[in-house]
Parts: sequence; structure tokens; C-alpha cells
Amino acid sequence: MNAPFFSRRQFLKHSALAATAVCTAGTPIRALAAGDYGGNKIPIALQLYSVRQDCAKDLVATLKAVATMGYKGVEFAGYYGREATTLRKLLDDVGLKCCGSHIGLETLLGDSFQRTIEFNRTLGNKFLIVPGLAKKYTETRAAWQKTAAIFNELAAKVKPEGLRVGYHNHTIEFKELDGELPWDTFFGHTDKAVVMQFDTGNAMQGGGDATVYLQKYPGRAATVHLKPFSKKKANALLGDDELPWPKIFNLCETVGATEWYIVEYESDAYAPLVSVEKSLRMLCEWGKC
Repeated sequence: MNAPFFSRRQFLKHSALAATAVCTAGTPIRALAAGDYGGNKIPIALQLYSVRQDCAKDLVATLKAVATMGYKGVEFAGYYGREATTLRKLLDDVGLKCCGSHIGLETLLGDSFQRTIEFNRTLGNKFLIVPGLAKKYTETRAAWQKTAAIFNELAAKVKPEGLRVGYHNHTIEFKELDGELPWDTFFGHTDKAVVMQFDTGNAMQGGGDATVYLQKYPGRAATVHLKPFSKKKANALLGDDELPWPKIFNLCETVGATEWYIVEYESDAYAPLVSVEKSLRMLCEWGKC
């Protein structure tokens, strides 16, 4: 993306004004929309991959901007060269919580396991989410079954630490492989302790309907990525897309056992910080914050 980077002062001023306008006294701008979309207050976080260029330029200013918008937490996808103690202090200073980390499976295997546990314990994060897998783990249905067994072992291993392991979808999980969808192969063979981090936009792009899988695997969507998808508009924001958000929210807040909503936006309709602010504003209009 070639989006401009806002100065810290400019963006914090802009965000503070917007947050005040949208969420004053907890009243959504569009009351009818709030009635349709429900008002359960699952905390809303941001996947920092959405603003990775800004984080790379100035992580401190970016976290402050995200907190000023009204986000309650962040999910990491890389640590920008910081140690866990430093990151924890940065989050504490601006009032954000860590609701997850996207990490490679290899960081949970062998000698890396204990380092990963200690890092995330310090960070205050309990959700260890694998966002993708090497081909050897996914090339056949049998490979997916073996991968499920690995995740079961890891889930049991991290449980005494108060942590949870999970998997995040892209699109391949909804393309039939050896007579079955990989999503069903994997979650049909994993324990309920393994988190199903459902990415709404990725799934729909691959042909997977969130309303189907939230119901099919109840109690497993502890964290859900709220990502828009539209066949008509490639850069659609939340509320400008074609996903059935009222039903998705209802399922998350009933059968899904969802603890965090996580906004992720990867298109270039606006500068990344502007896009994620607009996303949060729409969620506030829907009565979700």
C-alpha cells in the first residue's frame, strides 16, 4: 500500500473527535441499525496486520492512535523487534489488552515451545493462533488429520498455562480436498479446546459461510475476525459489503462463545489507520461498542 502516514498529533486529534461523535453516552448513531444488530458488548480489538506499515514506522504512536479510536485490544502478527516486557508496557500505558498473537506452528514445537509460552504469558495473551500452515500439513486429507492431532496435543499442553491454541482460516480450507472440506477435516478431528478463529471475509472469498460454520462448531469461535467481503466492491468496508452481519453477531453471541471481535481490513480504499477507524465507527453505529 502507498497510503500516507499521519503524524501522531494529526491522527490522535482526528480519532478523538470521531470517537466522541460516534460513541457519546453509548448511544449508536443509527438506532434502528443498533436494534437490528444487537447490543451485546463483546470487546472489539484490532489485528495489527491491518496497520503493519504504521506499526513498522512508529509502533508507539500507532498503538496510541488505536486506543484513542476506542479499540479495547490488539492482536499481534509480529512484534516489531520488541521484547514481551516492552510490548506489555506499551499496551498498559494506553489501556489496550492483547487478545491474541498470530504465530507460526513451529514456534509451538520443540525447544521453541517454552519460549513462546513465556513470551505470551508476559504479554498477557492467552490465544496462540496459527494463521497458516506449510504444505506438508495441508496437502492431503490425511495430512490435515495429522495436523489436527498436533493441535490436540498442543491444546492439552498449554491448558495448564491458562493458554489456548487455535487456527485461523484463509480460503483453501473451503475448497474440497480428497472428498471433504479441509475446515471440516481439521475441526472435525480437533478437541473443543482448539480455538476456531473464523475470518469472515477470507471464508466467504473461499466459499465458506460464517453462519454455517459458527453453528456447525458451537462454542469454538472464541475470537472472530470481522472482515468484510463483497463481490461487487473489492475495497468494501464493514457495512458496505454483503455479509449477513446481524446473523453473524447473533451466532457469535449465542452459540459461538465468542470472547473478542477482531477487526481486520487489508484493502486500500483509505489509509490503513483511517480504514480501521471507519470500521470501528460502523460497529459503534450497529450498537456493538
